[in-house]
Amino acid sequence: MQKTKTYRLGASLTAGSFLMICGAASAQDNASQGLEGPGVSIDQEIALLRKDLRSQRKQLIAANMTLTGSEAEKFWPVYEQYVGDLVQINNTKYDLIKKYVQNSGSLNAEEADSSIKKWLDVDESVAQLRMKYLPTFRKVLSAQNTALFYQLERRVQLMIDLQLASRLPLIEP
Repeated sequence: MQKTKTYRLGASLTAGSFLMICGAASAQDNASQGLEGPGVSIDQEIALLRKDLRSQRKQLIAANMTLTGSEAEKFWPVYEQYVGDLVQINNTKYDLIKKYVQNSGSLNAEEADSSIKKWLDVDESVAQLRMKYLPTFRKVLSAQNTALFYQLERRVQLMIDLQLASRLPLIEP
């Protein structure tokens, strides 16, 4: 059974990574060419990408956790609240990515310093959010399911971050 769960996570992450690469590449290409898709702005593309990623994240969590009816009834509202808070934090990250892509990876010294600080603030805020929700998730899940949720959530976020980072051009010194 454990191999099946690992396979579902791996296959889903691969599909999700593919979709994200296509979306990020499209947004990058459009921004670097100064073009927007037919009737679609970079803001709309990013919003659609983020919505799709949230949906895939939820599907991965659901496919890889075994929850009783009672656990599921309590877990999903907490999960939705957690994701809502995570979205607010990640707004800063996606704003940074958007600006970076629109500038074709070119930043002056002040923009570079500001971007580094904002990116690190996002990372710190996500870690704080995880700590904040730990007791809340623990109230509605067993210790093992709480650990599994955090493990799955972390893996998905690492995959998303890796794919985003690999699609962005490096800053020219």
